[in-house]
Amino acid sequence: AEARSMESLEKQLICPICLEMFSKPVVILPCQHNLCRKCANDVFQASNPLWQSRGSSAVPSGGRFRCPSCRHEVVLDRHGVYGLQRNLLVENIIDIYKQESARPLHAKAEQHLMCEEHEDERINIYCLRCEAPTCSLCKVFGAHKDCEVAPLPAVYQRQKSELSDGIAMLVAGNDRIQAIITQMEEICHTIEENGRRQKQHLGLRFDALYGILEERKKELLQSIAAEQEAKLQRVRGLIRQYGDHLEASSKLVESAIQAMEEPQMALYLQLPVSLPCRITDMSKASMSSRPEPGYENMDHFSINVDYVAEMLRTIEFQTGA
Repeated sequence: AEARSMESLEKQLICPICLEMFSKPVVILPCQHNLCRKCANDVFQASNPLWQSRGSSAVPSGGRFRCPSCRHEVVLDRHGVYGLQRNLLVENIIDIYKQESARPLHAKAEQHLMCEEHEDERINIYCLRCEAPTCSLCKVFGAHKDCEVAPLPAVYQRQKSELSDGIAMLVAGNDRIQAIITQMEEICHTIEENGRRQKQHLGLRFDALYGILEERKKELLQSIAAEQEAKLQRVRGLIRQYGDHLEASSKLVESAIQAMEEPQMALYLQLPVSLPCRITDMSKASMSSRPEPGYENMDHFSINVDYVAEMLRTIEFQTGA
């Protein structure tokens, strides 16, 4: 039974490349299968013949190869197989296995512990109640006479088999845990990539809103500028009209004053007889054209963006497709 247990354990420790027991260091592939580092390196070098060696002065680039057990593609970074994680648990199990295998079977059979209470008696039975090995005299006359016992080899083989099964379960459990870790690392990478993509998409949508606001702002500013220019042209035209009238009136006043200062009647009467009429006409000229009250007001261009601002504040992610 012990031989079968050791043989079963040994099958779990065989490298699929060299078909020998794993040689340290043992590396774990992303697919959770194990390889000797040397074998992994051989497969990697065969798949990547141009890959720079680890001792090369050039900066090595990454490469890839397929797992010999499941054909899963293994992608390596610039460190090659030296970037793979070591499986220290498998290495420790190999050490224990080799230590047990190195013990000769006849030596194991010759080792007999003697009972402390009965020095001439070998320990050959196992007390199931006290969970301790003992001798036959202890069962007949000693402390274990009322206990249930079993042959020592049977208990030994059963416990060794249970331990071997436990080791195999632990190794399988660790492989599952490593697979879960790898899966969660991939989930983290996917989360980061999805977050980056959604941030970019959100930025583009808001940039589009900014563009709409800038375009509308430009249109409204153009409306204000157009009316401003129209009103300025009208008022400036009136200013020129009134200025021309003022200039003509000032010249007429100047002519009239010069006429009034002429002391000689004959010369005075030689002045144009139309001067008084011109003065009368000038004084009666209508200058009623002027901007209506409030013409300069531009308040009608006011806008209320409170409802738009409130609507923008309610922008939220969609909860459904």
